[in-house]
Amino acid sequence: MDTFTADQIHALVRDAFIRCNTSSANAESVASALVAAELAGQSGHGLRRVTSYCAQALTGKVDGHAKPSFEKPAASTLKIDAANGFAYPALDAMQAQLPKMAQDNGIAIAGISRSHHCGVAGVVVEKLANQGLVALLFANTPAAMAPWGGTSALFGTNPIAFAAPQTGGDPIVVDVSLSKVARGKIMAAKQKGENIPEGWALGPDGEPATDPTVALQGTMVPLGDAKGTALALMVEIMAASLIGANTADKASSFFDAEGAPPGVGQTIIAIDPSKIGGPAAIDRIADMAASIEAQSGARVPGQQRQKLRQELLANGISVPADLLAEIEALGK
Repeated sequence: MDTFTADQIHALVRDAFIRCNTSSANAESVASALVAAELAGQSGHGLRRVTSYCAQALTGKVDGHAKPSFEKPAASTLKIDAANGFAYPALDAMQAQLPKMAQDNGIAIAGISRSHHCGVAGVVVEKLANQGLVALLFANTPAAMAPWGGTSALFGTNPIAFAAPQTGGDPIVVDVSLSKVARGKIMAAKQKGENIPEGWALGPDGEPATDPTVALQGTMVPLGDAKGTALALMVEIMAASLIGANTADKASSFFDAEGAPPGVGQTIIAIDPSKIGGPAAIDRIADMAASIEAQSGARVPGQQRQKLRQELLANGISVPADLLAEIEALGK
C-alpha cells in the first residue's frame, strides 16, 4: 500500500485517461471527480472506476472526446447534452452556469441527458452549497433493483443528494443510494476478492447473495423496503422521464465496455435561500445543525466526510499496490 497526495493521484488518473482515448480536458475533469470521490472515502466511485471507465473509452461506449452542449429554454432552465461522454464535463458545465441562474431567478434547474455515471452525488451538491445555494440532485443508473413485490430489475440504485449552506460551518450534505448500499461497494468487493454481507443483494435466484459476482448478476436490496423503490421511481421520473434520458431498464452497464452508451440522466435543482427565506435563512439552517450537534453521539450529515477529506489532504491517500499497477498499465 503506497500513499500519494491528491495532486499525484490526479496526475496518475489524468494520464491514464489520456492514454485511453480521452481528450486532455475531459481527462482533467474525470480525474478531479475520481480524486474527490477518494477524498470523500468512496473508493468504489474513485480509483476503482478507472479501469472500467478507460475500457469504455477505448471501445467507444463512452466518447472520451465528447463536448457537452447546452441550451436555455427559459431563464431558470438549463438543458445539457453530455453527448454520450463522461458525466463530469457536463456537470462542470452545469456548475459554471446554474449558480448565477439560481441567484438571478431564485431557483434554477438543469437536466443532463445522454450521460454516464456521476460519481459521488454529494460532491456535486456540496459545490453548489459552498456558493450559498440549497441544492438537490437526482441521478438514475442502470437497472439493478426490482420494484417492491417484483423480481426483475427495473430501477437503478438511483442516488439522491441534498446540500445546504449554514452560517459559520461547512454545508450540510445528504447523499443516499436507494439500495441498501451503493452498487459500487459490491464492485469494489469483487475487485478485492472479498465477500459481501448478507442483506446487500440478491442473486438471480432471488436468494441472498454474499458472493459479489453472484450479487452483480442479481438485484440490489432496496433501502427501506417498499419506500426505497417508491423513491427510486421518483428519481427515474425526475432524472430520466422528465428530461428525455434513458430509464434504468434501457441503460447499459456502467461496469463493462460492451453495448451502447448508458444514456442516463441527472437533474440538479439549485435554490437561493435568501430569495425565499430572507437573509436569515442560512442562520436558521445553522440553528438546526447546532441542535443536532448538541445531542451526544449525533452528527450533522456530511461532517464525517468533510473531516476525512481534510485528513486525506493532509496525510495522503493510500492506494493498494495491485490497483496502482493496474492503472499505470492502462493504455500501454
